[in-house]
Amino acid sequence: MTPATQIFCASTPLGVATLAAAADSGCFARAERRVLLVCDDSPVPEAAQAPDALAGAAPLRARFEKVLSWNEAVRPFHPAAWTPRTEDVPLLERHLRLLWGLGGDRVELVLESPDTPWALAVARVFTGAPLHVHAGGPAVYGPTRGKLDPLIGTRVRQLLHLDVVPGLTPMLLTEFGVPARVVPTDAFRRAVRELVVPADGLSALPEGAALLVGQSLSALGVHPAGEEDELHLRMLRGAVERGHRTVVFAPHPASEVRHGRALRTEAERLGVDLTVLDTPVPAEALFERSRPALVVGCSSGALFTASACYGLPVARVGTERLLDLLTPYQHGHRVQAVLADALLEDLEGGDGGGPAPLAAGGLDDLVTALGFTMQPQVHPSLRPAAERYLAQNPGPPARRWFRRKRLTSLGLPGGIPGRLAFLPRSATARRVVRRARALRKAVRG
Repeated sequence: MTPATQIFCASTPLGVATLAAAADSGCFARAERRVLLVCDDSPVPEAAQAPDALAGAAPLRARFEKVLSWNEAVRPFHPAAWTPRTEDVPLLERHLRLLWGLGGDRVELVLESPDTPWALAVARVFTGAPLHVHAGGPAVYGPTRGKLDPLIGTRVRQLLHLDVVPGLTPMLLTEFGVPARVVPTDAFRRAVRELVVPADGLSALPEGAALLVGQSLSALGVHPAGEEDELHLRMLRGAVERGHRTVVFAPHPASEVRHGRALRTEAERLGVDLTVLDTPVPAEALFERSRPALVVGCSSGALFTASACYGLPVARVGTERLLDLLTPYQHGHRVQAVLADALLEDLEGGDGGGPAPLAAGGLDDLVTALGFTMQPQVHPSLRPAAERYLAQNPGPPARRWFRRKRLTSLGLPGGIPGRLAFLPRSATARRVVRRARALRKAVRG
């Protein structure tokens, strides 16, 4: 029988840990060879650390026969901007089989985020290879971004994910009937322990410290750099208001800027002890070394793993502003941001009138409605459920999570009625509104 080679694809150290946990848990069939294919699709991959190069990750790499680099394979193209032309696919497959020593092996692929350019490129090159998908964060509960090519979607055998929102069912790839399978939390935590950085590189967190986790939203083009700095300052001030006098800031491993100067200045003003970590390490590795008194972030996946996998207290800040900034509406981070806003405690106690945290059991209807508004062409059958949810929840939370313009374009409850849709474009209507506001202001004065 022809030998089988499984190629495990990851772009982050946490992704490598998730793959290792899935492999340890028997989520894949036996194969003669298992290789790890890493990719750095950050804006400047030359300046970043390879996902498998993280200090202390050698035990994770030992699970694979060899480690391959997608960046090297497609150089000089950027992996986030390159996809193979259809006519080049046969030649590229022969080239990669020779380059990677695959010969005539049967290839099986384990991808992350099947709708990213580099994952799609790998799947296209190895035409017909069975696919598995792994996802570690809450984005798994949202819809697939855009319409995935059926020639790829129908090849997916299973969706592997961490149970970071217990009780919530993943929506990713459901349009192809892909079954979801939970990677056991215990196996994940064992794999993360192997990411522990040597003691001389990273010490344990101070006792009772609050941990602030960065997200690198400016690198994603969501937050302006200055606004992201202000978000981190809000995290610090909020932690101090909660009574924490020792604070640790962990920048996102992919962040190009460490955001330390403004935080240090503010910490000195507030009289708190601040540590800014220089070693790029997943927050989950910090959870294994220590037990923070509080984990603070915006909508980082680390908040969900801290709560669900480690039982740590968490709080979020700035989610309302993030939801306003996410464009287009179907941005892949929207579901994660809504879940953070709906489930996690508000650090500042106000956050613009944010809703009280919801119970996880009531999330299915919310996420179903959100999934339809994000991808109505992919999930048209979800319209009745979305209409029902929006009609039953017309209050502030729904207005915070669903943009009225989007609801209007889809003809959903909460949007502007069709017969009044001309009003936002009417100069006369705008003048009347301005006069009414001026009169109300004058009366209040």
